[in-house]
Parts: sequence; C-alpha cells; structure tokens
Amino acid sequence: MTSSKNMQVTIGDLTLKNPIMPASGAFGPEMEQALDFDRLGAIVPKSITKFPQPGNAKPRVCETNGGMINSIGIQSKGVEHFLSHTIPAFEKYQSPIIASVSAESIEEFVDVSATLANQASIRGLELNISCPNLKGDGKAFGMDATITRELISQVREVTTKPIIAKLTPNVTSIQDIAIAAEQGGADGLNVANTMLAMAIDVDTRKPLIGNVMGGFSGPAVKPIIVRMIYQVAQVSSLPIIGCGGVMSGRDAIEMMIAGASAVQVGTASFINPTALTDILTEIEEYMEQNEIIEIEELIGSIII
Repeated sequence: MTSSKNMQVTIGDLTLKNPIMPASGAFGPEMEQALDFDRLGAIVPKSITKFPQPGNAKPRVCETNGGMINSIGIQSKGVEHFLSHTIPAFEKYQSPIIASVSAESIEEFVDVSATLANQASIRGLELNISCPNLKGDGKAFGMDATITRELISQVREVTTKPIIAKLTPNVTSIQDIAIAAEQGGADGLNVANTMLAMAIDVDTRKPLIGNVMGGFSGPAVKPIIVRMIYQVAQVSSLPIIGCGGVMSGRDAIEMMIAGASAVQVGTASFINPTALTDILTEIEEYMEQNEIIEIEELIGSIII
C-alpha cells in the first residue's frame, strides 16, 4: 500500500519515515524473507556487548496466558563481530540502524558507544539500561536515577549520535528514571523493557525458564506500558518509543495517543513474521479512515 499520508516522526536528530521498528532481540537478518526492511522506520538488531557472551541457561522461552517469558540473556558475539557481520547484513537497506548496547558496567557502556560513534551506518544508540549492573550486585542500571543520569552523561561525552535510554518497568516510579535520563543527555526514551516474571510447571514443580525468572512480554502487558508512556510524557519532553504488547495497528496508535512518538514490536513477530509491516499498513488505513494527514497529530493527543 502506498500512503499519501505523512508518517514521518523524529527521535532527537533522527528522522524516521514512519514510527514502526522492531524491538531489539525480536529481529534478525533472516526476517528479510518475510519482510520488506525498507518499509520499517528503523532497524534495531539484538543488543550487543563489548565482549562475547553465551546468554542464559536453557530453556529460555515459555508461553503464558497473554504473552511469553524470555530469558535469553544478552547472548552476544561482541562488538567487533557486530561491526564486521551484523551491520553489513543490514546497511544495504534504506531504514536507519539503531544499535542496542548492553554492558555490565558504565565503563563498558562508554567503551562500546565510543566504538560505534564513528560508524556512519549506525544512526542512533539505544542503551539497554534494564540489564544487570554486576558492580551493583545485579541491580539494573535503570532502577537507580543517580546511576541512570551518570551513565547517560558519560556516554553523551563520547558520541553525538542520538541516545535512546531503554527504561525498565520494574521500578516504583518510571518517571524519576525518565527525568534522570533526560538530565543525563538522552535524546529519547524507550518505555519499556520486559517485566520480571516467573512460571512453574505444576507437574514437575520446576521453573519453565532455565534462569528461573525472565522478562514477560505480549498483549497482557500493553495496558501497563500505555499507562507508563502517559506518565512519562507528563514529566519529560523527550520523544518516547513505546514497547510492550503491540499486536496491531490500533495498539500502536493507542501508544501514540498516550504520548509515544514511535513504537517497537517484539512478541507479535514471533506469532506473525509480517507483523511489523502489517501493523504499518493498519496505521495507514486508520489515518485514511480518520482523515489524518500528519501522523504526529496523534502523539499525545489523548483527551482526558
């Protein structure tokens, strides 16, 4: 479908032709067999780390009512492999690449971001501050406002690329962390990563996930994420990328009305490999039916 509507949105200095992009960890080069990557607003590969990491114990994924739990861990071949293999697989497409960065310390976040700073085909950095800080006894960076501010500010010093902070929903006040990320110099906020969850096989009485606990995603979390987008939009002027439970174009539009400028899609792609472009088509149809010319008209358009 060719749309006459303007679906362009901006995240800092990064202009996207439309607001739909994959969630990190739910997208790979092999999906080119099902998707036209050039239709996507951006490409977000799996999070990378400075050094190779094996990921968590198996099994890593289980289905639950309303979604799925995963505990992949940050399985990574390291930043050098990312630059020599992953980026070449994606840079042939027109859609901008946003690199998702994970690390076990602030120093590693800075090192990896500095390595990526001069890579022209990488148009933005998404900092996965929802991952454990091993120097902080495993507590996620994004659970502490002071650490979030310090981490973002140090990365800000080594790159001029747009920085997106991927927040964790596993906090008492996501607004406090959003404000800290903005103060640190972030250009955008991802709301949010998965929710800490657990499932048990009642026959074996064993956890269904090898790591015991994992991150819950899927349609059941969407109302919680919509609430968080709305709350963050009330306290921060940064553009928000909504992430969590988007299964349809109407789900994406709901997040934009709550305050999101763009939307990431994860679990839906495991059910339907063409979910990303299907959602994009549904948004185009919604705009046509509602005579919306500029998609930015939807951002934060909630009526209370």
